[in-house]
Amino acid sequence: MCADFIPINRPILDDAEIRAAQAVLESGILTSPSPDGGPAVQRLEHKVCDYTGSRYAVAVGSGTAALQAALMALDISVGDEVVVPSFSYVATANAVRSVGARPVFADISDDHTMNTDSLRNCIGPKTVAVIPVHLYGRVAHMDIISEISESAGIHVIEDAAQSLGSTIDGHHTGTLSEMGCYSLYPGKVATSGEGGIITTDNKTLKDRLCAVRNHGNTGDAFEVLGTNLRLPEISAAIGAVQMDKLPGFLERRRHNAARLSDILAESGLLLPRPRRHENPNWNLYTASSDDRDHLLDGLNRNGVGAAVYYRTPIHATPLYADGTTSLPETDRAAQTVISLPVHPGVGEAEIYRMTKIIKDQ
Repeated sequence: MCADFIPINRPILDDAEIRAAQAVLESGILTSPSPDGGPAVQRLEHKVCDYTGSRYAVAVGSGTAALQAALMALDISVGDEVVVPSFSYVATANAVRSVGARPVFADISDDHTMNTDSLRNCIGPKTVAVIPVHLYGRVAHMDIISEISESAGIHVIEDAAQSLGSTIDGHHTGTLSEMGCYSLYPGKVATSGEGGIITTDNKTLKDRLCAVRNHGNTGDAFEVLGTNLRLPEISAAIGAVQMDKLPGFLERRRHNAARLSDILAESGLLLPRPRRHENPNWNLYTASSDDRDHLLDGLNRNGVGAAVYYRTPIHATPLYADGTTSLPETDRAAQTVISLPVHPGVGEAEIYRMTKIIKDQ
């Protein structure tokens, strides 16, 4: 690996996170079985509410745990079907499978989010929910998805794992449905090491989520099915510091994305173009090229950690492949997408370097 290797993503941490973790260690409160969580968990949840405008936030151990908790809070289980896009990380489908339900795979549109016509075609008599994914930080077409779902009488859970800070018409992803699920994995725009957050405006759902993450404990009894999905206090303390830094992180990402789009405008790449009033967080800057693998090889050989998310769609993985699912836009994207580093650690010199490699290919 080159000494000046540019990773596709990396956490931005400093002494503030170290001090926060140390304070938790000194307190001796490393976790809490309380339905409300420990002090650091509550602090993180309050900061997420303040930032997103959500009424409630519930912290859990990962983005996948957030999806699982949301599904469990709605009593989704064996015999139910949930529509998900195949062009996503496998966790979207695995969360559905983990509660006993069956994922049904929808195709995508040219912005790599769920195709609403495909969603309509996927809804059947066993469908109880849809999980649109705000992939790469792009905002799914929630207005149409909400209309379809309301008409069909099904729930909507946003997989907002990659979209903390993304907005449409000034409204945050994760707040555009019954529940939104964020990830605080190190490759995301803010991190707690491992961690996830569920946002909701529904008090009943919030209380069920708090119980689900803690073995069903409502404070007085074990009234609902739950498991241990708690977020440790050290992780929550780190996440709370990261939430304070998030606006600055996103400002840099948006600057870098704009620079890439300007410089690569005539490169032949199909560049991401947000729709009107959409403001992505640029968790990933993802373009498309019919010569993707050649371009990827050239960037990687020259120390640029460009990457492909995702080379194998979920419906084509051994666990889910049935030989009958046909998703042409998903398959096309899997063959053409390429993501470029755009995180806050990328400066003007790095942008010049990677764009020159692309233009010289």
